[in-house]
Amino acid sequence: MANRHLSRSIVLQTLFEWDLNNLEKDAIQETLVRNMEEFAPNKSDTPFMEKLLDGVIQKKGELDLVIEKAAPEWPIDRIAPVDRNILRLGLYELLFSDRKEVPAKVAINEASELAKQFGGDNSSRFVNGVLGAVYKEIGEPGKDETSKNGKKKNIPFDQMEIERLAGSVVYAEHEGDIYLALVHDIFGHWTLSKGKLTEEEDFPQGAKRSIQEEIGLDVEVEDELGNNEYVASHPEKGKIRKQVTYFLAKAEYKDLELAQKGGLDDAKWFKVADILELNFYEDILPIVTKAVTLLVSRK
Repeated sequence: MANRHLSRSIVLQTLFEWDLNNLEKDAIQETLVRNMEEFAPNKSDTPFMEKLLDGVIQKKGELDLVIEKAAPEWPIDRIAPVDRNILRLGLYELLFSDRKEVPAKVAINEASELAKQFGGDNSSRFVNGVLGAVYKEIGEPGKDETSKNGKKKNIPFDQMEIERLAGSVVYAEHEGDIYLALVHDIFGHWTLSKGKLTEEEDFPQGAKRSIQEEIGLDVEVEDELGNNEYVASHPEKGKIRKQVTYFLAKAEYKDLELAQKGGLDDAKWFKVADILELNFYEDILPIVTKAVTLLVSRK
C-alpha cells in the first residue's frame, strides 16, 4: 500500500471516529496519534496527515454545503458515515490542496479507492459521482485530452469552439438606496447571473432571459459593461472558450427566486455600500466596479 494512501486511510479512520463520537479538538489529535501508532508506527508522514485532518475539520461547513449541492437527494445525515467522510476528505483535496502536490484526478482516484476499501457495495460509484460533478463544475482542472493513439491533443486557443453567454449586473432602487442582485456559488464566491445564448437571441435578449430564469426578475437591459473570456472543459467537446458579455440591467426590488440548478446556492440583494466586503472572482470585480461607477454618477 502506497504511503500516501495509507496516510489518507488513517486520516479517514480519525474523521470517522470524530464524526460518530463528536470529538473535541484535543481528542481528535489524540485519536490521530493513536491511529498512527497502530497503523503507521514510523510516523514518517505525520505532517501530511495532520495538515489533511486539520484542513477537513476546518472546512467541514463548506465541504458539507458542496456535498449537499452536488447530491441534493442525499442530505448529509442520510449519507453513511464512512461515505460522507470520504467525500469530505476527497473534496478537501480536490478544492483546497495544492494541485502540484495533489492533482485533481489523484484526489478523486484516492477517494474512490478509499470507498472501495472501507465503504459499501455502492460507495465507490456514489463518491465518484459526487466528486465527478464537482470536478466538472470547477472546469476539470488537469484534464488531458488525448487522441486515439494516446498522445496528448492540445487544441490551440484560436481553434477552440466558442460559446457565447450574456449576463448582467442587476440593480434596483429601494427606499432611497441602490441594491445589486448577486448569486452565490458553491465555491464561496458572489457573482453575476448569466446564461448561454440561444441561436435566435442577441446579447441583450439573452441577458434578459437568463436573469428571469436564474433569479426570477424581469429586467430592462441598459448599458453594456464589458466582456470576459475563459477556457472551460466540456465533457464531449473538450476545451471551449466561453465569452460573456455583461450589461447593466434595472429591475424591481422584490424577492429573488433562485432556480434549482447546479453550482449556485443563494441569491441576495446587497446595498452598493456593502459589496466591498464580498468575495468576488477577479474577472467579475471590474465589471461590478464599472456598474457601480455608472450608477453613482447618475445620482
